[in-house]
Amino acid sequence: MFRRTAIVLVILLIGAAGLSAQKRPFTFEDMMALKRVGEPVPSPDGKWVAFTAVDVNLEENTRTPHIWMVPIAGGPERQITQGKGEQRPRWSPDGKHFLYIMEEQVHVLAFDTGSGKVSGGRQVTKISTGADGALWSPDGENILFVSEVYPDCADEACNKARDEEKSKSKVKALLFTRLLYRHWNRYSEGKRSHLFVVPAEGGTPRDLTPGDYDAPPFSLGGPDGYAFSPDGQEVCFASNHDPVEATSTNNDLFLVPLAGGTPKQITSNKASDSSPQYSPDGKWIAYLAQVRPGYESDRFRLMLYERATGKITNLTEKFDAWVGTFAWAPESTGLAFVAEDKGEQPIYSVGLNAPGIEEMIRGHFDDLTITAQAGIIATRVSVERPNEVYQVACGHGKCGAVALTHMNDALFAQVHTSPLEPFWFVGAENKKVQGFIVRPPNFDVTRKYPVKFLIHGGPQGAWGDSWSYRWNPELFAADGYVVVMINPRGSTGYGQRFIDDINGDWGGRVFQDLMLGLNYAERKYPFIDKTRECALGASYGGYMVNWIEGHTHRFQCLVSHDGMFNAESAWGSTEELWFNEWEFRGTPWANPLMYRKWSPHRAAASFKTPMLVIHGQRDYRLDVSEGLQLFTTLQRRGVPSKMLYFPDEGHWVLKPQNGRLWYKTVNEWVDQHLKK
Repeated sequence: MFRRTAIVLVILLIGAAGLSAQKRPFTFEDMMALKRVGEPVPSPDGKWVAFTAVDVNLEENTRTPHIWMVPIAGGPERQITQGKGEQRPRWSPDGKHFLYIMEEQVHVLAFDTGSGKVSGGRQVTKISTGADGALWSPDGENILFVSEVYPDCADEACNKARDEEKSKSKVKALLFTRLLYRHWNRYSEGKRSHLFVVPAEGGTPRDLTPGDYDAPPFSLGGPDGYAFSPDGQEVCFASNHDPVEATSTNNDLFLVPLAGGTPKQITSNKASDSSPQYSPDGKWIAYLAQVRPGYESDRFRLMLYERATGKITNLTEKFDAWVGTFAWAPESTGLAFVAEDKGEQPIYSVGLNAPGIEEMIRGHFDDLTITAQAGIIATRVSVERPNEVYQVACGHGKCGAVALTHMNDALFAQVHTSPLEPFWFVGAENKKVQGFIVRPPNFDVTRKYPVKFLIHGGPQGAWGDSWSYRWNPELFAADGYVVVMINPRGSTGYGQRFIDDINGDWGGRVFQDLMLGLNYAERKYPFIDKTRECALGASYGGYMVNWIEGHTHRFQCLVSHDGMFNAESAWGSTEELWFNEWEFRGTPWANPLMYRKWSPHRAAASFKTPMLVIHGQRDYRLDVSEGLQLFTTLQRRGVPSKMLYFPDEGHWVLKPQNGRLWYKTVNEWVDQHLKK
């Protein structure tokens, strides 16, 4: 199905033990010095890969992306843009230009495929509401992009005047008439995301999706919610037209001609349909779908829409895992995709004529693209290294991956990192559950080490062999700790039933899995000091830390970041109501016992473990009032406690200097209680 080229894998055998002893512990400053690689896109001729790398300036408190280029045949990476922040490179069909986003506008550069040099930069859009998510049409004539506009404005002049009026007004009040008036970290202010098309040479953009709905809907990442047909004359996009978006996950797919007109709905599933991609031959549209309305953690299936007949086929009906990013084979004979599996994210393939899932290569991959000349290009990550760009090719029944970029090799030659070590144990109801440990630098098996027990968020998420800049196991281990992580019930990568076991049972099987997993780690690893353990978690992990506070006293300290404390008040102050109403099986008045049963605040009489509370003012998933209630309760109960409050952060701490303060405060709190 895929182009198969030979790969020569050169393995350098180095005295790793000797080198490791000379390396220093990993620091926060090291993490900020890393170049954060993403968005790889191969050129149409298969000779180059454009990608972004984010530079963090800790002193200036900035994160700035630039575009880099690397030859697929081998050679050094080279930064090719030097602006104020350039991202999302996309090639023109002939490979002679690529577009990118800078300062919320679409720009284009000419590219010499022989020398790899760029020239002739120009700005394509000057729209006052900004442009993002740009995509070149397959015929090279047009560029599609997303902009947030007022749905009752018919043109650019109206949008610009409305924004200027708001900016000049002394009154900053907002009037709400429906739910989902704020989302994640900002208020909507009456705008909608719409798809616009503009000639590639520049001109006046046209709104392809006018109306009072988002097209595409909000997304935290992953594949685009829209795509061009191969002839460049049609756009497929996702949109949610349900009247109460705050309780709905019902995204559907629509088609609209490039010339404009009324969109045609092509899916009727009451759950989410998203991420369309046309096959290269134009016969099919592949997309991701869930089947249970209102449940954002139902697994994503890879679906196929036949354009000629409207027939829909589930390509992964018997595949019990979430499909992530995916890409078409150049011959339109099948697709490759990634899916989580037991702490990894392998690449799989599926054919159209003989459906059946084949695992191609293990590891933790993402950002798949496929070209006839270069095969599969993807990013690969591990707990020891952040993203790099890889080429994956297959031959003689096996697939191999070769790194095309080495953006952070120099730094990792100086610092110590430890591999992820998996283990399995028997959890609640005799279910098999996976956990991991990461050992500290200069590890000595004869010593006893304190433990940082990390609890992941979601709750439908997972720990695994991947890198994180927000909760980094290597950084937590670097100052002399064993890091223990468990994937309890609700975690992804172990089948849908394993995920569903948390629904309506937030403090039940999950809590048991976590405690049984820690018990097992204490028995299996004699170097763990079970008298010196601290539990830390964010989001659902913060909820579970709050639950732990009232249900066990085995830990010497706790850290709760953006966690739910009062289940009923959290329902009233969140924005995505579908989440709470699914997890707690209804509203607080329809099912009050469920909300009260699993609310950590009801066990406040048992609080006694010292706790650090962290919360961001702009977190609208779990409102800051949850953190304030928790800290007030701890103080009134006389429990040793502190609260770290960020007025300028949302659900995640993203600003570099805030991140430095976060790690400093957390590590000092843990040291205070475990390294006396």
